[in-house]
Amino acid sequence: MTYKFKRESEEGLIVVIVEIDYKFELKMILDTGATNTTIDSNALYLLGYDLKDSVGDVEIETANGIITTKIFELNSFSSLGLIVEKFPIQVYDFIAHGIYSDYDGLLGLDFLKGTKFCIDLNENTISIS
Repeated sequence: MTYKFKRESEEGLIVVIVEIDYKFELKMILDTGATNTTIDSNALYLLGYDLKDSVGDVEIETANGIITTKIFELNSFSSLGLIVEKFPIQVYDFIAHGIYSDYDGLLGLDFLKGTKFCIDLNENTISIS
């Protein structure tokens, strides 16, 4: 399957739409340098999740140092034509840590685990098999 994506500029970020629980759509950045998918806690809260219902914490290394994120298990998470049930996702409060973005999070490589994918920056497509 092939998915057409949007870039904000010629050298820009790869923007993808994700769907959570078969009903909520968010804009995220595909980050091939991110091991795990991360969503802004404010976006998750607005979807009706209670932030105290995390299943645990994890420390991760970022470009700005080590941070602690909460882990939530989403009923379903889909993007690029793929659906993952019971998907664990990292949650981090972007605004509280000075991150202001038009995007709701980062789609990491954990979502693409077990797939073969090719990103074509000339055609702005991602092919997944």
